[in-house]
Amino acid sequence: MSLPNSPVWQQFTTAANTASRRGEQLRLINAPGLRLDLSAQAHSPALQEASTALLAQQGFDAARATLFDGGNANWTEGRAAWHTALRAPQPPAAVAAAVSAERERLREFVREADKADRYGYVLHLGIGGSDWGPRLVTRALRHGGAKREVRFASNVDSHSVADAMSRLDPHDTLVIVASKSFTTTEPLANAEVAMNWLREAGVADPIKQVVAITANVEAALNLGILPDHIFQIWDWVGGRYSLWSAIGLPIALALGTDAFDQLLAGAAAMDEHFRTAPIAENAPVQLALAGVVNRSVLGYDSLVIAPYDSRLYHIVPWAQQLEMESLGKVATADGSPAGVPTGAAIWGMSGTDCQHTFFQWLHQDTMGAPVDFILCEQPDHAYARHHELLIANCLAQRSALLRGKSFDEALAETSATESDPARARLLAQHRVHPGGRPSSLIVLPRLEAYTLGALLALYEHKVFVQGVIWGINPFDQWGVEFGKVLAKNIMRELDSPQPSQQDPSTRFWIDAIARRH
Repeated sequence: MSLPNSPVWQQFTTAANTASRRGEQLRLINAPGLRLDLSAQAHSPALQEASTALLAQQGFDAARATLFDGGNANWTEGRAAWHTALRAPQPPAAVAAAVSAERERLREFVREADKADRYGYVLHLGIGGSDWGPRLVTRALRHGGAKREVRFASNVDSHSVADAMSRLDPHDTLVIVASKSFTTTEPLANAEVAMNWLREAGVADPIKQVVAITANVEAALNLGILPDHIFQIWDWVGGRYSLWSAIGLPIALALGTDAFDQLLAGAAAMDEHFRTAPIAENAPVQLALAGVVNRSVLGYDSLVIAPYDSRLYHIVPWAQQLEMESLGKVATADGSPAGVPTGAAIWGMSGTDCQHTFFQWLHQDTMGAPVDFILCEQPDHAYARHHELLIANCLAQRSALLRGKSFDEALAETSATESDPARARLLAQHRVHPGGRPSSLIVLPRLEAYTLGALLALYEHKVFVQGVIWGINPFDQWGVEFGKVLAKNIMRELDSPQPSQQDPSTRFWIDAIARRH
């Protein structure tokens, strides 16, 4: 039976539609490294009961066990999705030797580089899951002091890699090529540019300054990279879930191995919470359920991520990839349609910049969007008043979205300054805010490696739970693969003109632009 036709789903939708959305009750969940406030999400005892029944019907307990046990969680590709093993204090027996060995190799590489005072700069070449995680963490935690300057280049547009290389010392730069398949266009194309840059600068043996992180060790060896400069990841690690593997090498080089270990520890603590906490007190599960209500029942088609901490600038694109490469799919395990919307568009910006950019739309658009507010209790700077202003703005925006402003309230405001009753009523119409807009508030005690690890794992598990509820696989990415195939076909046409299978517009632009170059 399809999900929409299920009596359990119908009970869930009824409960969601009739649940309170005015925040009358404090809903606070304590989890490792953070607190989650869901007071501004739809809630009622009936919805909680229906949510539990829905999870049971969709096989949540078994799916969660499969995830942690290394079973066939990625069922369209026939393999595990075992990123939890990468950060477990004691990895599962089946992969313990491999995971532990690579962890120690990473630590030893960093120790040797530190001891020799080698590599003042790191140029990291990856894209997607090989890029956003390390980019997010190094940007977020560099306030504690960075041992090395790390630059990231991901786009195949060479302006990206040229900008990343600018003002680096090629004789003191380590180039990291991060690609799970070691066939991805962007990192390999950028690696060629970087190698030429090293040669042109007179580096005697450029390949000695190159590291590969990949599941395709043979391809890295064929490129000439030294065996002790190749770090392995495995096919049971999805790219967007690979931060916890050797993909985190630039984090360890920039921030130290202790910081990287604390990042893993925070994520592992969230794993244990997700695995053992009761449903009603389980932060990833409850965050996921709120998202299902908002997308599949209430009809919100996007979700805003608003970190009120500028150091978390990159969490928005990181979450975009995590959620939008994982969700939004239509086919369930038996090939039948999911029958309901299965993912939201993710967008956002750091606060308070976001308030002066798109919050007007959030407050008064006919639909708006749910918001995840992220806040740190304690700053890591000396400007206490600034942090109080930041907190006040975050809480005020969330409260305004929840409470709204009625016409009568607006009329009282305008009547105080307008003597003409008709004009006062007219202006009051422009100041009405619907309210009842859902949001979540995630509060970290302070931004450090442990709490950041917990936050990222919270979102990972949220996405997994939503995939289970919707009956889709959050670990494949066939839409991405489709585009890659088409790009390769166009490149073949450019390299060797042949009868075209392209649509008229694509054919025109191949002829008009690409062949000129």
